[in-house]
Amino acid sequence: MPRPRSLPRQTYRFRVLGMGLAALPVMVVLHDLQAGWGAWAWTIATCFVWPHLAFWLARRSADGYAAEARNFMVDSALAGSLVPMMHFNLLPSAVLLTVVSADKVNSGVPRLWLHALPGMIVALVVTGFLHGWAVDLPSRTAVIAACLPLMTIHTLAVSANLHRLIHRVHKQNRQLEALTQRDELTGLDSRGHWKAQAEQLLERHRHHDEPASLVLLDVDRFKAINDRFGHAAGDDVLRALAGLLNSRLPPSRVAGRLGGDEFAVLLPMDLAAATRTAEALRQAAAACTLPAYPDLGFTLSLGLAGPPKGGGLRAWTEAADQALYRAKRAGRNQIASAAP
Repeated sequence: MPRPRSLPRQTYRFRVLGMGLAALPVMVVLHDLQAGWGAWAWTIATCFVWPHLAFWLARRSADGYAAEARNFMVDSALAGSLVPMMHFNLLPSAVLLTVVSADKVNSGVPRLWLHALPGMIVALVVTGFLHGWAVDLPSRTAVIAACLPLMTIHTLAVSANLHRLIHRVHKQNRQLEALTQRDELTGLDSRGHWKAQAEQLLERHRHHDEPASLVLLDVDRFKAINDRFGHAAGDDVLRALAGLLNSRLPPSRVAGRLGGDEFAVLLPMDLAAATRTAEALRQAAAACTLPAYPDLGFTLSLGLAGPPKGGGLRAWTEAADQALYRAKRAGRNQIASAAP
């Protein structure tokens, strides 16, 4: 999966916030237990020094992603080490271990929480032997109150970050969908998006008797244009044609590039009206000039077909395609219509 380089920076502020808030219930319990200076020093180092050290280590590493994954493992071990120092006080211990495990899930690193679990258990056991296995489960009101900031503020911060990430993903998905629906060169509908709209128009014609006509067209002798003027000129011709389709056809048209110099246009009108519209387009193309290539002109051949009586989009396209070839065989720069 992708390994985001920004992971250390994204994690840093949440580690500072989470560890800082976790210090509140831990210190309240240590105060109640009258813990020694060693427990206090370890808590301060864990909650206030380690977040900055972890960020420094990740930034210095050649692989910040891998370094941050190791830092997450250390987070779990440090959280496990604090539990015996609190005499397994139930609420802060449960909240601390739950939050540090949830952070692994929220990190997006696959199965990190599971990989960090052994380190957490080992740290808990080792600290238990060093500090003693005293157990004092009840949590007094002050301890409960000290847990609330960690439970609320940290959870809300993580939720807000997840909401921001989800919003970004949705935005990127919309942008990707828009890219897949558009032809990069001409800005017209892509082949797949155009076909989907053609299917919808054909269905509306069948169920509601809406008028519909299909126009297939391509540039006459387009290969000769590329050979003589170059492919950049050929691209300019296709862009100019796309501009004509946008400016000379009604807004209700659906125009797409099928590939190469072949274009398709759906017109919500009967075949007679579509023929007049196609003729205007043919004349506009014949009169079109390109500023960068004053000696270059181009013409179009167009094939028209009304909706098939019993077939689907394939039959409709084949009928228009046959009409297009008739226009070419008749000398190009012409319009031909499929028989009803």
